[in-house]
Amino acid sequence: MRLGIIIRPLAGILLVAAIAWLAFTLPGHPDAIGLDAFARLPLELPLLMLLLLVVPSIWRKITALTCGLLLLIILFLKFADIGTQAAFQRPFNPYLDIKMLVDGWNLMSGTVGPLAAFAAIAAGILSLGLLLALFLMAARWLSNIPRPGRSWLVLTLVGITLAGGTAAYLGVPRVEARLPSYLSNRLALVVRSVQDMHVFETALAAGEGPRTGAGLFTALEDKDFILIFVESYGRSAIEDPRYADITRPRLEKVEAEIRAAGLASASAWATSPTVGGLSWLAHGTLLSGLWTDSQARYDRLMISRQPSLNRLFSDAGWKPIAAMPAITMAWPEAAYYGYRQVLAAADLEYKGKPFNWVTMPDQYTLSAFERLGRAPARAAGEKVMAEIALISSHAPWTPVATLVDWDDVGNGTIFNTQAESGDPPSVVWSDPERVRRQYIQTIDYSLETLGSYMARFGEETVFVILGDHQPAAIITGPDASRAVPIHVVSSDRELIARFEREGFTSGMLPMEQTREWPMNAMRQVLIDLFSAD
Repeated sequence: MRLGIIIRPLAGILLVAAIAWLAFTLPGHPDAIGLDAFARLPLELPLLMLLLLVVPSIWRKITALTCGLLLLIILFLKFADIGTQAAFQRPFNPYLDIKMLVDGWNLMSGTVGPLAAFAAIAAGILSLGLLLALFLMAARWLSNIPRPGRSWLVLTLVGITLAGGTAAYLGVPRVEARLPSYLSNRLALVVRSVQDMHVFETALAAGEGPRTGAGLFTALEDKDFILIFVESYGRSAIEDPRYADITRPRLEKVEAEIRAAGLASASAWATSPTVGGLSWLAHGTLLSGLWTDSQARYDRLMISRQPSLNRLFSDAGWKPIAAMPAITMAWPEAAYYGYRQVLAAADLEYKGKPFNWVTMPDQYTLSAFERLGRAPARAAGEKVMAEIALISSHAPWTPVATLVDWDDVGNGTIFNTQAESGDPPSVVWSDPERVRRQYIQTIDYSLETLGSYMARFGEETVFVILGDHQPAAIITGPDASRAVPIHVVSSDRELIARFEREGFTSGMLPMEQTREWPMNAMRQVLIDLFSAD
């Protein structure tokens, strides 16, 4: 019994200090995590312990619960920061990001499987719950320390607080109180997000749209227009030394292949509103002409009257079609864009096996679009405006697809052997270098497929191909730009010359000094250059 009287107070001191230390010192960025980050004195720590000791006994339980929940919230925010910094290179925003939980579940379950994803989430929730229970037990032991030990501990904590405060005032390193600024910065982020939504509402109300009316898209004559987003195809794929030796020769081969087929090309850069994921923000930004860099903005855009590029093509006489192999559930957002035909995953009639999260390889998507979308429209005498999302280069980047003869694509079962090849994501992702190798292999596959596709199906067609966003920081590093390549391809050399005069570089390889546009501004560039002078 006497041993318990000694051990419990000591355990209470150590546990409260350890949990609070973790919450107050844990960095919010994965690159900052290391022993050095925790080697400091957070002044909030002795203050919290003092509060638990000096509060009247009638308020002890509620005080301990309040402190425990505060620490839990701080830990949740910091772990969320680590996740969003790793994936999207930005801090977690409670106002905007809470809506992404479902999307995060879909990606995680598709990458590691529903059972493993559920187990990971359950383990996280259970860990936080156990941490709270442990803190409450330790706080009770701490607050029940008998005198005179209680008095000595209070005096010690007061001394540490005063000495630490003096040291912080004098600028002594590693002694500081970050919590007030951390919480105020998070609150300010939420306030700015709310204000930003008001700005976006104003832009929508102002009807910021492109030129419409006579002459719209007449430079395309009777050609089909195909807009293709390539998943995770960012500037780093071309300029990063780790990937340039693969991507640059591939783009040169694509250029030679399409040139032999009578097609010309020009390339530039566009700044994506997102990085690491949330591809639909890039789609919405380009097609609406409004900067859509958050889920809140996107949701508001989807119920607005802002005309999409698809609708403008429809008004000018083209049939807007969407080929979206990643859409596996209901997609109410399609109504905003104004498609007259939507080829979601099920509509593309793929009978082969999925490539983990990726429902089908890019070659099948393009082949099915030609068979199910463009051929029927052309047979009916309609011009096509298509928006296609290619997803073979989507994480987890395993297995890597390879090109087959277009005549052998069929219903997709030819890809079954490829879909069953390679290691599972758990093996690939255990080695960051291998993740990077397989990422660039999937980009190489997508570009090779596009070159072959345009050379085969590019007659009387104008293509615009661009990345949706840069991949996550594990691929690019923490300081990569948000630029993505954009390529325009057509047999109409005068049309390509228009883009070159605007600042595009001739060919499929944009140079470092080639002009870069915000992705929302690129829509107006397309409209102007595709329309009569």
